[in-house]
Amino acid sequence: MNRNKCSIFAAGTYYSYEKPVDNSLIIGADGGSDYLISHGFLPDFVIGDFDSGTCPENIPSFRLNPVKDETDTFEAVKLGINKGCDEFHIFGASGGRTAHTMANIQTLAMLAEKGMTGFIYGNNEVFTVIHNGFIKFNEKSKGYISVFSLEKKCRGVCEKGLRYSLENFNLSNIYPIGVSNEFIGEQAEISVANGGLLIIYTFDAEIYTVKNKYSGEE
Repeated sequence: MNRNKCSIFAAGTYYSYEKPVDNSLIIGADGGSDYLISHGFLPDFVIGDFDSGTCPENIPSFRLNPVKDETDTFEAVKLGINKGCDEFHIFGASGGRTAHTMANIQTLAMLAEKGMTGFIYGNNEVFTVIHNGFIKFNEKSKGYISVFSLEKKCRGVCEKGLRYSLENFNLSNIYPIGVSNEFIGEQAEISVANGGLLIIYTFDAEIYTVKNKYSGEE
C-alpha cells in the first residue's frame, strides 16, 4: 500500500458533509466507521473498542480493549503510521467531549514531534501543530489564524505576512498573544525554532507547505 496520506474518521461532531482526502488510506475510529459507511465510503480499516459505534463486517478490523491508555483516534493514527502514512487528516475529532478534543490535539503534537503532519477539521476551522518547523499559506488565504504555545516557552517564533507580526519571539503557554491574527493577501509564514505550536486557522486559508523538525534551507 503506497499511500502516505491517511483520512481518519472519529466519533465526534461532523459539521458538514465531510469526505476522505483523495488517494488516502481511510480508517474508521470506532463510531467514525458508521459515518463513513452511511455516506457511501468504505474504510480500509476500522479500529476501536466500539463503545460509540458498531464494528462493521467484511472490513479488516482491530477491536481494542475498552480498558486502555490511548484513545481510539490515537490508535487509528498509530495504525496509519504502521501502514506507512505521514500526513493525517482527522475528521469528527472535536465538538464532543472536550477531553477528547484535547486528547486529539495532543495526538497532533505527537505527530509533529515525529516530523509528520496532522490536521483536525472542526467547525469552519482547522487545527494543526508544528514542532521545530514552519507552515506557509498562499496569498489567497483569508480569515483568521491563531497561534498557541504547547510548551512553557516556544523559542524563536516568527509570524510574517499577517496583520500582526512577530520576529524571533519567545511565546509562552500562559499569555495568549497569538490569538486572532488575520491574513492580509500576502504569503504568510509561521515558524518556531524550538518547541511546539498549536495553529488554528479558518477554512478560507490555503496551505502552501508545512514541515516539522526542519533543518536546512528551503
